[in-house]
Amino acid sequence: MKLPAGNLDVLTIGETLVDFISEEETDTLRDATLFRKYLGGSPANIATNVAKLGCRSAIISKTGIGNFGQFLKAELQRYGVNTDYLIMDHRVHTSFVFIARTSGTPDFEASRNGDYKLEPHEVSAAAIADARVVHASTFALSREPCRSAVQHAFQLARAQGKIISLDPNYSPAIWPDHRQALQVLSDTLPMAHLTKPSLDDAHRIWGDAAEPVDYIARFHAMGPPIVVFTMGSRGILLSQEGQITHIPARPVEVMDVTGAGDSFWAAFLVALLDGHSLERCALFAREIVEIKLSTVGPLPADLDRHRVYADLEAS
Repeated sequence: MKLPAGNLDVLTIGETLVDFISEEETDTLRDATLFRKYLGGSPANIATNVAKLGCRSAIISKTGIGNFGQFLKAELQRYGVNTDYLIMDHRVHTSFVFIARTSGTPDFEASRNGDYKLEPHEVSAAAIADARVVHASTFALSREPCRSAVQHAFQLARAQGKIISLDPNYSPAIWPDHRQALQVLSDTLPMAHLTKPSLDDAHRIWGDAAEPVDYIARFHAMGPPIVVFTMGSRGILLSQEGQITHIPARPVEVMDVTGAGDSFWAAFLVALLDGHSLERCALFAREIVEIKLSTVGPLPADLDRHRVYADLEAS
């Protein structure tokens, strides 16, 4: 894959929101009583994780102007994310999500407002031109006008030879119209070069229990030539146009899975931009996600990716 030039390594577009994660470990929000506030939203998480790994990132997103919006902007800036394209709009409220801390798939409830009100004309063409990778999530595609904003960003990026990444993290709790979701994914995935579905994502998208290799073939048929299929304890299947490599998972004491997929994908994109092979990208991403899984809350900020690369070479 040809790596494009740009002053921004990764530009994400979509939701920036407040995550309230339960202090107690529980499978259901019904039993949670205490919560801690974090920066959240998959694109925001990826932007911050890219910055933590020593690369340059920015986000195109919309929040309110109140205290939650101010908190999110400050957190992004604290980790070194460029917030020049973060739109703080007095007409909207900042979105937030309550999440149960668990070692499995977390229970969550979202209150959405500002995140999906990003409009196509608010997508900075200059930011797209300055980026090497443009990334978005299915959460951002679930409502208009943000859906059109993401698709507009992808069209601009495609025309300029940028790498386009889409996380097909479909959830019926966020997007109840399943038929519409399939159609939008079918319309949008052909623009992407890479996609990172999980086994849970695939089950939710297609509603069946197919084999992972069959799911991978379906994603390839929708357009992306590179599919990185994560399966939790069963590891990772890395597929480049149907040529599949298995990366096994390793035992890790799981403290918190919230944001683990975003940690993995940020690391994968960083390694890709550093010129590593796809397999080496997946191995590097496995190292980073193991750090995240053993941490309550976000990925630690004191990461040295070059040391991780060196450790991989030595192993």
